[in-house]
This record gives sequence, structure tokens and C-alpha cells, in this order.
Amino acid sequence: MDTVVVASPRVPNAEDLYIDTPEALAALASRLADAPWLAIDTEFLREKTYRARLCLIQLAAPGIVACVDPLALPDIDALRPILCNKGITKILHAAHQDLEILYQLWGEIPMPVFDTQIAAALLGQGEQIGYGRLVAEAIDVTLDKGHARTDWSQRPLDPAQIHYAADDVRYLGELYAQQHTALSARGRLSWLGDDFRRLGDPDTYTTDPEAVWHRLKGVHHLQGVQLSIAQSLAAWRERQAQVADRPRRWILADEPLIDIARRPPASRDMLQRIRGLPDAVVGRHGDTLLRLVAEARERPESEWPILADRLVLSPEQEALADLLMATLRLEARRQDIAPAMLATRRELEHLASGKTDLPVMQGWRAHVVGHTLRAVIEGQLTVRMHDGQASLMPTSDEG
Repeated sequence: MDTVVVASPRVPNAEDLYIDTPEALAALASRLADAPWLAIDTEFLREKTYRARLCLIQLAAPGIVACVDPLALPDIDALRPILCNKGITKILHAAHQDLEILYQLWGEIPMPVFDTQIAAALLGQGEQIGYGRLVAEAIDVTLDKGHARTDWSQRPLDPAQIHYAADDVRYLGELYAQQHTALSARGRLSWLGDDFRRLGDPDTYTTDPEAVWHRLKGVHHLQGVQLSIAQSLAAWRERQAQVADRPRRWILADEPLIDIARRPPASRDMLQRIRGLPDAVVGRHGDTLLRLVAEARERPESEWPILADRLVLSPEQEALADLLMATLRLEARRQDIAPAMLATRRELEHLASGKTDLPVMQGWRAHVVGHTLRAVIEGQLTVRMHDGQASLMPTSDEG
């Protein structure tokens, strides 16, 4: 993967700029235009809205650390040409939510990106290591945690809050340089490609209302026409939440939605008996809910959604999955990679059941552990204990 490594990435002594006027934003954009890399973080609220509300965007580049206040500005569009400049590497930690917010704001995803959390997993520093811990381990700096519960929508922000927010980007450049060097030395830099491309795919941040029923709590207890009803209700709720910009649960919580699907009401009286369904929801949306239920029940059976079959393993396959999990952990430890970057338990269960079209058996994962897993399945390798330590050994060496 093509990225730019900088010689002097740390900016701890840079002044923390607070940008709250169009003039200051234009000046900042001018200074950032030729940056070789740009560290990004955001502060947002989502408790009362469907979409995250951007409250602050922190930026760092060589010699610059700035907190831009979108609540004080008409817009932050002056930053778009810089953040979306494909010649500037954007560095983030746990980038998904930050990129989602920017995609919703501009309809464009800042690329290319480098996610220090994903990179840390490939360097054996944990599957989802937090930024503060990573900074402490890699740079030996302990970050202040005093403002972790700040309501970032409240104004004014005091200097301590601004400094705290600025710290979230202050050390990303140095982390990036360290990780880039370490991954290059181990021949792992290209392994980041798939994950980073996924971060740059608009589908990653796009929700299909017709597909959200899969995520309903309790949906696996439904069957047949009940699933058709659940799909219709969930799709309606999603669209309502999007239009109103309110959390899904404020429109209709999962529990009563599932109960409506399980015991389809045919009248308002029956609807009012649904446990956990507020009278206000019945009053506001009762007729719509009854119509959706009736339409879903009339849908041809061929159009009903189908739950993916639950994987049921035989005792022998369960034992094989355990052996594969042990193998994966041994290889992950040996190669200093977070096990979850290689495969999940669920994926190994599918492998034990005979399925092979899996990520762990493809690309770099196949070279790191997939071929070894196949050797275990084929009986060529096994896990043995010696002096309290587990290790992989050829089966020909047994006995």
C-alpha cells in the first residue's frame, strides 16, 4: 500500500488552535493544503439522533494541531478539498465512525486512510486497542482521561477541554511512522489493503432499510410470515428514523416490534395489548402499523425473508473447531498478530463443517495461518503439549 512516512511526526509542542470563525478556518485550510499527512479525530453525539451530530473535528499535521468547531461555523466545507485530497494520507484511530460522519456530511470519504488501531492488531498489540493505551505503550505518554464524559455539544469549551481533544490527534503522526516502519520490516504493510479499502467503500456506511431486520434483537425466534412482518416493520422504522433524525428505539423499540411480528394484531385494541408498546406510538402510528402487518401477511411466501441456517456441528466437528481455534491462537502468538485479525471462532466452525470459501483461507491470511489450518484438518499437523507448552507438530512425529 502506498503511504507517506514523515521524518518528524510528533507535534507535542504545537499550539492548540481553536478554529471558530470562517477566517480562521480559511487560514487553517491554507496551512494544511501541502501537508504530507493529516491526523483526524472527531467528537460527536448520537444519543438523541439517528445520525451522529458532529461537535468538534480535531486535525494535526507537521507543526499544527487544531480543533475546528462546526457548531460555531456556518460550515466546514473549506476542509473538504484537503481531507479528500488523495495525495494526503489521513491517519485515524478506529476510523469507522469518524469516516461515517464525514461521508454523511460531504457524500465523500477521505482517502487514503491509515487506521492505527488496525495496524496495531497486525503488530500484536491487541485486537481493538484504545488510543490512550497505544500512545502509552508506543510513545510512553500518559494521556489525561479527565474529559472522557464531556458533552461536546455544550459551549463554551474551556482550554482544558480543547487540549484534551487535541491530544486525540497530537500523537497519531508518530504512531503512524512507527507502525509503517514496523509493518514494512515484517512484510505486512500490504496486509492492511483489504481493511483500508473497506473503510473507503460507501457501502460500509450505507444502511438498506430492507435489510435491517437481520439485526433485530430476538429475530431468530421468528419464522415464516412472522419474518415478513418483522422485515416490513423494521424497514418502516428505519425510514422514519432517517427522516426524523431520531434513534430507532424512539420510533419503535425492538421488543414490541418482535411481539407485533410474533402475534400479529388485526385491530387497534389488539395492538394496544402489545407489551412495551407506548400509547403514544399506537396513537401516532397505529393505523400504519396495522396496514404494514396486513400487507406483510398478504405477501407471497416466496417473498418472505429467510433466516440464515444456524450452524449445527456434530460433536466431532465441535472438537475440530476447538483444535482449529487452538491452532489459530498458537500461530497468532508465534507471528505476533491479534488472533481476531486472522479469523473468528464462527469462521473456524464453518471451516470445521467443511466450508472453505472463507477469508481465513484467502490472501495473506491463507499464507499466515490458512495453510496450517488445512494441514490440521487433513491430519498432517496436530497440537501437542510438552513441558506445559502447546505447540504444533507433524502427526508423523507422534508416538
